[in-house]
Amino acid sequence: MSIRNQSTVAVDATFVGYGSAETVVALPQVPAVSPSKKLKFLVGEFTGVLFIVLTTFYIFALPVWMAKPGMLRDAINRMIKRTVDILGATVGLVLSAPIMLLVALGIKLDSSGPIFYTQVRVGVNRRSGSRRFCQQVGSANRRQRDRRREDYHGRPFKIIKFRTMIHDAEKKTGPVWATKGDPRVTRLGRVLRKSRLDEIPQFWSVLKGDMSLVGPRPERPTFVRDLCGKVDDYHRRLEVKPGLTGLAQVENGYDSSVASVAEKVRFDLKYIRGWSVWSDVRILLKTVVVVITGRGAC
Repeated sequence: MSIRNQSTVAVDATFVGYGSAETVVALPQVPAVSPSKKLKFLVGEFTGVLFIVLTTFYIFALPVWMAKPGMLRDAINRMIKRTVDILGATVGLVLSAPIMLLVALGIKLDSSGPIFYTQVRVGVNRRSGSRRFCQQVGSANRRQRDRRREDYHGRPFKIIKFRTMIHDAEKKTGPVWATKGDPRVTRLGRVLRKSRLDEIPQFWSVLKGDMSLVGPRPERPTFVRDLCGKVDDYHRRLEVKPGLTGLAQVENGYDSSVASVAEKVRFDLKYIRGWSVWSDVRILLKTVVVVITGRGAC
């Protein structure tokens, strides 16, 4: 192929020839581009566009709280913890389904009353100021009325458990702590409490997002109001989601007095300060040991 005008002729580099009255100029061949170079070019273009998009998002769309030091890291940690919670609760419900059927049958045969019971517990407190968590003894009330008509010191939610006590166990006494040898606990209920099998239905609360697999155990509103004024830093337990199990449960067992609650708070705050994915894994493994041995049950 050649291109001819009045004075020159352009031909392929392989063409060799001379004209009598014309000048022949050979054009150099364009080398073929290798697939690896094409890939490098595409990757470079994509990386550049991605950098521009992310930079624009960071400047104009990123929430202010995520730009603060440590906030982005905390958001990532919460996402990881929530992912583990969903996967763990799903697997737990599937694997424990046969056990739950046997437990439900046993409860119906052992005593009259419903298989499950629900109870209001206090969850995470999402308020930004810790002074609002609870009214400490000797501190002045700076608000004439709290915006909440009834302040639970955290977000209330309902847990579901297998019934381990006689029906309407607190009808006459009101909310009281369970103790060793509690006469209200049924025969099967003692086995369920010792093995922690009564807690299995709470996997559902984990899936809903009310609880986490690991964290401070949720307490009843009546006890929270009372203990906030009696136990130092009790309100700080409400800074994170409550858990199905926790460091205090595997190390301290059930609560039986204000002194045992104070010890539980110490473990809970230790867990909150040193939280990591691996700490959750260790606590879950210890929980398996507690379930097998029945240590700390009442």
